[in-house]
Amino acid sequence: MRRTDPEGHGPVRYAPPAPEPGLPVLPRLAEVLATAAARGPVELPGGSSALRAAASGYWGRRGLPTEPDRTAAAPGAAPLLLAVTAALAGDVLLPRPCPAWWAPAARLVGRRTYSVATPAESGGVPDPYALLETVRRVRDEGGGPRLLLLSVADDPTATVAPPEVLHETVEAALGEGLHIVSDETWRDTLHDPRDTVLISPAEMAPDHVTVVSDLAGGLLPGDWPAAVARFPHTADGAELRARALDALTGLGAVVAAPVSAAAAYALAEPEEVTARRAAAVALHARVAAAAYRLVRDAGVFARPPQAGRHLYVDLEPLRAGLARAGVGDAMELEDRLTQALGVRAPGGHRFGDDLAALRARLSLAPLLGRTPAERLESLTAPEPLELPHVQAALSMFGSALDAVRDAAPRMEPPR
Repeated sequence: MRRTDPEGHGPVRYAPPAPEPGLPVLPRLAEVLATAAARGPVELPGGSSALRAAASGYWGRRGLPTEPDRTAAAPGAAPLLLAVTAALAGDVLLPRPCPAWWAPAARLVGRRTYSVATPAESGGVPDPYALLETVRRVRDEGGGPRLLLLSVADDPTATVAPPEVLHETVEAALGEGLHIVSDETWRDTLHDPRDTVLISPAEMAPDHVTVVSDLAGGLLPGDWPAAVARFPHTADGAELRARALDALTGLGAVVAAPVSAAAAYALAEPEEVTARRAAAVALHARVAAAAYRLVRDAGVFARPPQAGRHLYVDLEPLRAGLARAGVGDAMELEDRLTQALGVRAPGGHRFGDDLAALRARLSLAPLLGRTPAERLESLTAPEPLELPHVQAALSMFGSALDAVRDAAPRMEPPR
C-alpha cells in the first residue's frame, strides 16, 4: 500500500471522514431517494418544510420540543457548522481531540480556535476547570471567546461524557457567556443504552445551546450528505438561525432534493429505519468490544468504546520500541498503522490532538466483511463474531497490531 503523501498530513489538506457503517443501504431508503429523484422538487437553503418538520419530531421524541422554524438543514455537518460559526462573532473553544472538520470550519470564517483538555474518563466535553483557565488565558491575551463546541457522544474517542462532567462544563461555559454548539451526530449509536446515560446540553440550558446532527451518524449513508440543526427558542436563537441561513444561502449549501426526501423519511423513524439502526448499533458494539480486547492484548491503551463505530487507541506503552523503528509521533504512527492494517488509520493530529502523542482512530467497518454480501450477513447473523469472515478479519486485525508492536528492533540485554 502506498505510503501516506507527506504533503497530506495537514488537518485541512486531508481531514478523515466520519467512520462509515460499512453496511449496505437500507432498501426502503433507496426507494424513497429514487422516487424523489424522478420528481425533482426545488429545495431552498435551510431545508424543505417536510425535512424541518421531521427534524422537529425527531428532537421532540428525545425530550427537546422543537418548532420547525427553529431548525435548519444543510448538505452535511461541516457547512452547517460553518454557517453557525459565521453567525457568531468571537473565538472558538474545542475539546482536544475533536472531529477533524471542526477547526477548519472555524478558520474558514476567520475565527481563532483554542483547544481545551478533556477529562481522563471521556472525550468530547472539555474539563470544566481547564475550560475556565483557557477562557481566562485567551481574554488576558486579548481574545474574545464566544463559542464552545462539544459532543456528548464523541468522534474520535468513541466515549460518552458522564452527565456530572457535562453539567459542570455547561455551567462553566454559561458563566463565561459562551454559546454552546452540541454535535449530537452519534447520540443514537450507544453500545449499551441501558447503562450509558446520554444527556444533551440543550436539556440543561435550552436558551444557550444549538444542536447539530449529521444524519450519517445513525440514519443515512455517509455519501448522502444531510445534517440538521436545532436553535434555541428565544429571540437570540431566532436571530442566530437567520444569520446562519444567510451564510447557507451565500454558500449555496442546499440539501439535494432526493437526499432531503430520504432524510425526512429517516428522521420520522419508521419501524424499518429504527430496526436497521438498532441492528447496526448492536453489530458495531459486538465488534468494537472484540477489537478492544485485541487492542489491549497487544499492550495498547484505549478507552472502552461506548458509541459510534471506531476506536481511539494510544500506543504510548510501545513508544520506546516504536521509536527504534522510526515512529515517534502521530504522523509516523498513522503511516505505520495504515500500512499494517491496509486501511486508513488517521493519527490523532488530524483531530487536534498532540502531534507527539502516539494516538490514532481505527474504523470498525473493515472488520464486518469485504463484500456487501458478507457485511449484510454480519448484520443479520445472531452471532456475528462466529462468522468465518468476521473471525478472519479480527484475526488479521490482532496480528497487524502485534506486528506493529513486534516490528521494533529489540535491544540486546546487557551481558
